Amino acid sequence: MNFLLSDGLTRFYGEKILFKDISLSVNKGQKIALIARNGTGKSTLLRILAGLDTADSGKVERHPAITIGYLPQEPEFPAGASVSEAIFQSGIPKLDLIRDYENCVLRLNIHNRAEDKKLLDELIIKMDHLQAWDIEARVKEILSRFRITDLTQNVDSLSGGQQKRVALAAILILDPDIFILDEPTNHLDVEMIEWLEKHLSKSTSTALMVTHDRYFLDNVTNEIIEIADGQSYKYKGNYSYFMEKKAEREYNKIQEIDKAKSILRTEREWMRRQPQARTTKAQARIDSYYELEKTAAQQVKQDDVQMQMKEERLGGKILLCKSVTKIFQEKIILDKFTYTFNPKDRIGIIGPNGCGKSTMLRLFTGEEMPDTGSVKAGDTVKFGYYKQDGLRFEEDKKVIDIVRDIAEYVQLSNGIKLTAIQLLNHFLFANHTHYQFVHTLSGGEKRRLYILTILMHNPNFFILDEPTNDLDLQTLKILEDFLIEYKGVLVVVSHDRYFLDKLVDHIFVFEGDGIIKDYPGTYLQYREWLKTQNQAEKAENPIDLKSANDYQNKEDRHKNKLSFKEKRELEELEKNITTLEAQKGEVENHLASGVGNSQEIMQWSHRLSEILVNIDTQTNRWMELSEKKS
Repeated sequence: MNFLLSDGLTRFYGEKILFKDISLSVNKGQKIALIARNGTGKSTLLRILAGLDTADSGKVERHPAITIGYLPQEPEFPAGASVSEAIFQSGIPKLDLIRDYENCVLRLNIHNRAEDKKLLDELIIKMDHLQAWDIEARVKEILSRFRITDLTQNVDSLSGGQQKRVALAAILILDPDIFILDEPTNHLDVEMIEWLEKHLSKSTSTALMVTHDRYFLDNVTNEIIEIADGQSYKYKGNYSYFMEKKAEREYNKIQEIDKAKSILRTEREWMRRQPQARTTKAQARIDSYYELEKTAAQQVKQDDVQMQMKEERLGGKILLCKSVTKIFQEKIILDKFTYTFNPKDRIGIIGPNGCGKSTMLRLFTGEEMPDTGSVKAGDTVKFGYYKQDGLRFEEDKKVIDIVRDIAEYVQLSNGIKLTAIQLLNHFLFANHTHYQFVHTLSGGEKRRLYILTILMHNPNFFILDEPTNDLDLQTLKILEDFLIEYKGVLVVVSHDRYFLDKLVDHIFVFEGDGIIKDYPGTYLQYREWLKTQNQAEKAENPIDLKSANDYQNKEDRHKNKLSFKEKRELEELEKNITTLEAQKGEVENHLASGVGNSQEIMQWSHRLSEILVNIDTQTNRWMELSEKKS
C-alpha cells in the first residue's frame, strides 16, 4: 500500500536550489532515511512531504486514509500549554479520554476532592467501554521511558531538549500510520535512543526520517535515499549497505570520468580537423563529443580531509580533580570525584539527561567552581570548549568575516599555512557560501562553523558537549577523522554511540548520587555489557552473572572482592529485582484489565511509578557491586 508519493519536487532558497526533481514513494512498513549535506533542504523536504510547506514545483500525493505524525527539529507548542495538553492534542477519542483520565488522577492526588472521585468513576466506565486500558498502559510506558513525570508543568518552562522529548512522546502515543521524524535522537540519552530504536525496528510502523545516528540507521532503516549534487539515489538496505554501495557508485563515477577524459583527447583532435560538410554520421559524433565534455568536466566530491591543527604542547601537569563535590539545588552532581588527566586521555562521558555532565565540563574549564575539593589546570593547558548553546555569531556578518576575525590564516602541524578561504573549503563550505550572511546558514552549517572557530585557536585540551546534534554525516566523518589524529586530551559528552565508539578508550559513567564510575575500555564494550543486563531483566529471570562477567578477564572471573555484607546485599538485589519485575507485570495487568474502582486504579498507578523507580535504583546498585566483584 502506497502511503505517500512525491514527483519532481523542487525548492529554491532565494536563488539557491535546495533540491531539484526529487521523486520518492513511501510504502506501508518501509523505514526510510534521507541523507544529505547540511543546507540541502532535508528539513524543508520533510515539511513538504508532511503537508506543512509547499514546493516551488512538483507534487505530493498522500493516501487519504492515513494519519501522519511529524516531529520537527525544534517543536512548537501552543502558548501556555501544559505538558498534558501538548502530548494529548490529537482529537482521537481514546487519547482524549486517556488525557482526561490522567488529569483527573493528578487532581485527585493533589486535592482529593469528591467531584474528582465521581468524575474518575465515570471515566473508568468510559475506558472500559472504549477498551482503552491497553493504550493507557502504552502511554504510561512511553512517558516513563522519556522521564515525563509532571503533566501539569507549563511546556514553555521546559528546556529545548525536554520539549523535544514531549513532542516525540506525543507522536509515539498518537501512533500514526507514518512517522516523519527530523533528527529524533537529538536530546535523548543513550537509554532513550536504544528504546526508541527497538520500538521502531520491531513495530510494523512506517517511517521517513532524517538522522545522523549511524547505529540508529543501521538498526532501524531498510532503505536509504541520498540527495547529492541535485539528484537522489536509492539504496535498498541499512546504513552499512548504503556506505558500501555509495563507495561503489563513486568509484564507478571516477572510472567513467577518467574514461571520458581519455577518449576526449582523441575526439578533440578529430573536432579540430573535421570536414566542412557535415554528414549525419559526423553530426552524431559531434553531439557525442559534447556529451563527453560534460562527463569529463564532472567532479566527485570527496569527504576525506587530511588536516591537523598545530596545538600547543602539553606540560607534565594537565588537569587534577581532587575530591570534587558539587551540589545543585540539593541534587548531588559530583561526590568527592578525583581524577588526574594524562596527555593521551580520550574520555567519553555518559549518563541520563540532567545528571550533571555539562556541569562537570564547566568545572574542568573553571567556569563553575566546586563546593568542596579542587580543580587545577596546568600552565600549558589551552582549552577548546564546544558548548551545546555556544552558537553566538552575529547573524548579519559574512561567513568569511567570522573566520578572518580570528585569523587570516592558520598553521597546520606539518608547517603548511591555510588561508581563511582554504580553511572554509576544508570544512565543506563551498566558495559561494563564503560571502553569505550567517543568518542564511542552516543549523548544521552554523555548528560546523562553530567547530571550525574553536579549532582555529589550536587547543590542546578539547572538550565537546553534544557536538553531533544537527551535523550531517559528511561533517561528522570529517570531525571524526580530525579527532582520531588529534594529539591533545579529548573529552566528549555525546549520545551518538558510533561517534563515541570511534574516539574514546574509557568512559566516565554517571551512576547517580554523585558517583562517577571510570569504565576502562571502549564504549562498545560498555554498551554490550549493559545490553546483556537489560536482556536478562526483560526475560524476568535472575540476573545472569556469567554473561555479564564474560567481558572480564577469565583469570579474574572468580576472584571475589566483595565484603561478606556486600555479598549478601548482591544476592538480595538479584532476588529483589526479579520480584519487582514480577510485581511490575502484575500491576500493568491490573491497569489493563479495567477492573477496580477509582481508588484502586489510583493506587495501582502510584505503585507502578514506585516499582519503576525501585527497579532503576536497585539495578544501578547491582551493577556497581557486580563490577566490584569482577
